[in-house]
Amino acid sequence: MLREGGNAVDAALAAMLMSWVSEPLLTGPGAGGYLLVAGAGVEPALIDFFVAAPGAGRSPSAARGDLEAVEVSFGDAVQVFHVGAASCGAYGSPAGVVAASERWGSVPLEQLAAPAARAARDGVVLNHEQAYVFTILDGILRSSESARAEFAPGGAVLREGETFRSPELAETIERLAADGAAPFYSGDIADAVVAFLEADGGVLTHEDLRSYAAIDRAPVRVGYRGRDVLTNPPPSAGGTLLGLALALLDRTDGPPEIDEVVAVMEAAQEQRTAEFLEGLAVPGFADDFLASRLGSTTHISTVDSDGLACSVTCTNGEGCGRVVPGTGIHVNNIMGEEDLSPLGFHTAPPGRRMPSMMAPTAVLGGDGELELVLGSAGSNRIRSAILQTIVGVVDHGLSAAEAVGAPRAHLENNVVYAEPGVPVDRLRSSGHEIVGFREPNLFFGGVQAIARDARTGLLSGAGDPRRGGAAAAA
Repeated sequence: MLREGGNAVDAALAAMLMSWVSEPLLTGPGAGGYLLVAGAGVEPALIDFFVAAPGAGRSPSAARGDLEAVEVSFGDAVQVFHVGAASCGAYGSPAGVVAASERWGSVPLEQLAAPAARAARDGVVLNHEQAYVFTILDGILRSSESARAEFAPGGAVLREGETFRSPELAETIERLAADGAAPFYSGDIADAVVAFLEADGGVLTHEDLRSYAAIDRAPVRVGYRGRDVLTNPPPSAGGTLLGLALALLDRTDGPPEIDEVVAVMEAAQEQRTAEFLEGLAVPGFADDFLASRLGSTTHISTVDSDGLACSVTCTNGEGCGRVVPGTGIHVNNIMGEEDLSPLGFHTAPPGRRMPSMMAPTAVLGGDGELELVLGSAGSNRIRSAILQTIVGVVDHGLSAAEAVGAPRAHLENNVVYAEPGVPVDRLRSSGHEIVGFREPNLFFGGVQAIARDARTGLLSGAGDPRRGGAAAAA
């Protein structure tokens, strides 16, 4: 898209639509996310099209389907996800695509969507990383007849070298390009989604979808080593906690050691209390929060020749294991994500955006010029992956590829998970319990980053090898 004259936002949207086909388990039209735009002299802005809690207009006494627990093994760690029709919230991806295209796009949406629709119709041959995601999500993909038909047509989930094909998803992508977001929120596609989920115990209503809209938000801005870091504001949780971690690190002298990085992860995690989660919905919360303390997901990063940067993170969770007939839409399971509902499932009021960890981020130099644009997949590991990548580029002078590929650690529930190469002895001496992974793993996120050399203006890009990521230059 860049080669054809599109700008950074056009390129990001085209890649986002293609990801609906190449990573159909982790994103899609039934997903949600955030898109950050910065650089090239534009006013930084973020579009919030994340999933909203469902149930508007629904009787509190109405029956609700069960959340189905499914264990997903990453080899050296196991995480429980909850699926089923009751795990679905109001999706935002169609609204987000249209809002971003109308505001910043220079290429017609039909042109952006055509390659993705063609790929869905012709089929995508799964590579090793794509097949690995199918394998670890096997329990979700075979949890219903509709999911089995889409992702396990021969009885077993698709494997490396086999082809994922969805003519119905192709038609849905083409509908978005031709008719905009309206059919997904007040038209025939919305009717199909609500009716299908409702029959299976879902709580998503017509009112949830009719009232949904992408929201324009001002990014959180935090200083770090003389730079401005722009990231996702409330009601998302991840950007605010990332901002706190960076601001705490900024108090240290010189490049931080791994135990200092983990210490700020711990300090940020300790702030994720019930009061914090409730406060996310209050206007001005991020500024007050930071001031008082400082005195399965996909990501795409793009930069164009004018220096305009776009960072977009989307997630389906892991998908609810239900594919809406006639649409190819694998609806999200955001309401079944423990990371996003630490106070209990279905406790958020209808319409409230869920407190995601996703944090599309840009780092601007003291002159306001772009130095780094990045983001990550990875559930609760997103903010630790982004934090360590920023430290690698800014503090250690690494290239984008070096910083993204460097060994990572993640702190959760007083346990430090560490990839090979992390100096765990420093962590053990701090009293942390260590779970060592035998090799790099997508458990630690999937960072996609572009760095710009402040002296030469040259760009370097990196797609996370943990996720089969790639970087390309026009």
